[in-house]
Amino acid sequence: MPSMPARLSEIVDEFAAAPRDVVLEMLLEYADVIPPLPAGSADREGMEQVPECQTAFFLRARVTPDKTVETLFDCPPEAPTTRAFAGILAEGLAGASPDEVLAVPDDLYQRMGLAQAISPLRVRGGTAILARLKRQVREQIG
Repeated sequence: MPSMPARLSEIVDEFAAAPRDVVLEMLLEYADVIPPLPAGSADREGMEQVPECQTAFFLRARVTPDKTVETLFDCPPEAPTTRAFAGILAEGLAGASPDEVLAVPDDLYQRMGLAQAISPLRVRGGTAILARLKRQVREQIG
């Protein structure tokens, strides 16, 4: 059975081991990780909106010909927590195979200890982002 990508696993462990009072700071460091949308895709073509997020959030997962998953996220700078969720996935899933992406546990953010640091509504938004990414990957390898 495949396991989630090693880098994502490290990130989860770092958060889970961190004292509660620094978890939010750590989280916000990931808000800057998301690369900007490639030139010409500013119209969010082919991207799916995640209505569970309190802010306008769009994503796309693409399985490349060499069988790795590329992620694309669009999220406004004024939504740092949501950007941080995407940043964690962007970094943690970089170069991952479809099987590794699908092996990411649905309760990823709870495992990281974020449920104690941020509101349930935000955790739900992060969980929805992950669920949609996984669904897009599943549809492409189906």
